[in-house]
Amino acid sequence: MAERSVHLVVGATGNVGRKVAEGLLAEGRAVRALVRDPRSAALPEGAEAVRGDLTDPAGLAAAAAGADSAFLVWPSPPVEAAPAAVGAIAAGTGRIVYLSSAGIDDRKAEQADPVNRFHARLERLVEDSGAEWAHLRCASFAASLLHWADQVRAGVVREAFGGARRALIHERDIADVAVRALAGGGRTGRRLMLSGPAALSQVEQVRIIGEVLGRPVRFEELSEDEVRAAMRAEGWAEPDIDGMLAAYAVMAETPQPVWNTVQEVTGRPARTFREWAADHAHDFA
Repeated sequence: MAERSVHLVVGATGNVGRKVAEGLLAEGRAVRALVRDPRSAALPEGAEAVRGDLTDPAGLAAAAAGADSAFLVWPSPPVEAAPAAVGAIAAGTGRIVYLSSAGIDDRKAEQADPVNRFHARLERLVEDSGAEWAHLRCASFAASLLHWADQVRAGVVREAFGGARRALIHERDIADVAVRALAGGGRTGRRLMLSGPAALSQVEQVRIIGEVLGRPVRFEELSEDEVRAAMRAEGWAEPDIDGMLAAYAVMAETPQPVWNTVQEVTGRPARTFREWAADHAHDFA
C-alpha cells in the first residue's frame, strides 16, 4: 500500500486553514496542524497536532520535516520573523502554498499599502526559499463580514462606502483550490487569482444577509470621518486606516475583478455570496 502524503497546515484553527485541513483529510491525506498548544487546539478529526509557532524556526523545521507540502498563512506575527520561518518550512518540505492577496500590483516595486507590501515580501521569500511554490492571491474574504454580526442582529449595518463592490470569496473555495495546489498537479510556480463569482456592493451584501436570515437588515451610510474615528478607537494605525479607506474608495468607483480560477482548478463554479451567507446564518442569528 502506498504511503499517505503528509501536509503541514499553518492556521488550521482559522477560517481557511481549518477547511484546508478538512479537505486534505477527506482525500485520505495526512495533516499536521501547527498549533501553539496541542492540548487545547480544536482541530478537524484525524489531524495531528504538532507544537510550533511562526516565531520559532526550530519548531517549524521539526513540524515540516518530511512533509510533502505546507499551507502557509501569516496572521499576525511580526514580519521580521518571516525569513527564518519560511526558511525553516522550506528546509523540511518540498512545496509551499501561501495565502496571499489579490491586491498586489506586480508592476510596482513597492506596494501602496502596508497589507500588500507585507504579502509581496512574503511571496518573494517563498519564491527564493528553494521550495516549489504557489500563491493564492485572494480577493476579499467573505468571512471578513463576520464582524458585522452584532450589527446584523440589531438590524442595521453602519459603514462608509456603501457602493464599494467586492468579489467576496467563500473560505471553502480558497481551501478547495489550496488542496489542489498542495498536491501539485501542475499548479506550482503560479499566482492563482481567486475571487467570488460576482462583485457586490456593501448595500447588496447586507440585503442578501437579511434575505437569508428572513428578517430586514438595512445599510446605513457613515461618513469617512466617522469610520476613521471608530478605527482609531479599535487601535488601528493611521497608515493602515488610510490604506483601508483608500481601497474602499477605489472599489466604490471600480469593482474588484472577478476571476474564473476556482472553476478552472476545481471543476465547479465558485460559491455565491448567498451560499456563504446561508452557511454562516448561525453566526448572524
